[in-house]
Amino acid sequence: MPKMKSKSGAKKRFTLTGTGKVKRKHAYKSHILTKKTTKQKRNLTYTTTVDHADEARIKRLLVN
Repeated sequence: MPKMKSKSGAKKRFTLTGTGKVKRKHAYKSHILTKKTTKQKRNLTYTTTVDHADEARIKRLLVN
């Protein structure tokens, strides 16, 4: 049987940490930024981890 391929969309959006958690970026940071406060834009800059409920699904997309 051939190897499983990772979903290329998921490869671009998520990365695995050393402990096995999934890192992601925040949404709402690409356009229509004039009406958002500086504080809101700054807090959207940083990465966060994927919720525990979604973690298994995303790891399945990132098989390698």
